[in-house]
Amino acid sequence: MTTENSQVAPAPTPHHRRAGLLQFLKFGIVGGSGVLVNMAVTIIVTKIILWTAGIVPKDAFFNLLGSQFHVRWYHVIVTIAFLVANTWNYQLNRMWTFKADNRRSWWREFFPFLTTGIGSFLLSQIVITLLMNPTSPLHLPADIFDDSSGVRNMFYWATLISIVVAMPVNFIVNRLWTFRGSKVAPAVIVVDQPPR
Repeated sequence: MTTENSQVAPAPTPHHRRAGLLQFLKFGIVGGSGVLVNMAVTIIVTKIILWTAGIVPKDAFFNLLGSQFHVRWYHVIVTIAFLVANTWNYQLNRMWTFKADNRRSWWREFFPFLTTGIGSFLLSQIVITLLMNPTSPLHLPADIFDDSSGVRNMFYWATLISIVVAMPVNFIVNRLWTFRGSKVAPAVIVVDQPPR
């Protein structure tokens, strides 16, 4: 469809594909550092509540409306770790992955990033609950993850797996919504046709 002075967006060029791949790799590096921050906060908070109050992650935090279901301490710990890691990732992505000159304010981009993160966080909460709940078909095997050491800690592995599951969703939504002003601009071809 070409008309006089119409604009046609071509297929992505190799340059745009490379730029998109580089952006994804940067996002992955930032995400990797965020995983380290998340895991560090998870381990530190877990140790603090154990040493100060004798609480382990599987303990009930509060009951859900008198039912047999509970919010567990691992939900609370993961929430704290998410907030710290989300802020860490936001700042690094803002400065490096999705760097742009036409930047919106820190807070105007942070809230969409946080909202996107909350979506991924909810997905990770579902995954971690399925991996930690002994009645779930996805429960991590207790004979392997027996909490005898940090490497065999069921909660740490469930946290790591839940982060990996949520990462692709987080990237796609952040690229399309949070940092939409910092995309590589597509080439536009202007076709002028003589009048008929």
